[in-house]
Amino acid sequence: MTTDPSAGWEAVAETFVAIRSDIGVGLVRSWAANAFPPSTAILDLGCGSGVPIAQALAGDGFAVWGIDASPSLLSAYRANLPNMPARCEPVQHSDLFARRFDGVVAIGLIFLLSEAEQDTLLAKVAHALKPDGRFLFSAPRQRCEWHDTLTGRESRSLGAEAYAARMAEHGLVLVGGLTDEGQNYYYDARKSA
Repeated sequence: MTTDPSAGWEAVAETFVAIRSDIGVGLVRSWAANAFPPSTAILDLGCGSGVPIAQALAGDGFAVWGIDASPSLLSAYRANLPNMPARCEPVQHSDLFARRFDGVVAIGLIFLLSEAEQDTLLAKVAHALKPDGRFLFSAPRQRCEWHDTLTGRESRSLGAEAYAARMAEHGLVLVGGLTDEGQNYYYDARKSA
């Protein structure tokens, strides 16, 4: 039996593209504009089709790199952002973390991973960030578990206290929390200099 590297996202790619809203785009754009000068390199983890997050960042002049494990979503990303590099692979196994980035975003992704994979991803993000680089990711503020509505996969937030502690172990400092118009919570972290 072969496993699906996209963890169910390839099967629902078309539906995901059709229903993905613009919720959170303003928050991400504001975060990036306040944190970085234009042309800064930002890595988008779980970039999907690139719409709306990567597209908005690229439109604001940032150099966006994408990673997504769904071939269909990555194909759409490449069509939507033909001049932005992207890799079709699970974030847990990506070699893009060998590069250095000023910023990393992970919107709607980290909580889809197991607790151990989340911790590994935090370490990889910390390694990939330049000193004083920023990491923005979404996950509920409270510790909780639920099933993803599209894939049916178990999802889990470790909660604000656990995320802050785990990020600190990897040299990331939680500098704040943000909430978008859909009441989704975002963690804003900075890599220690």
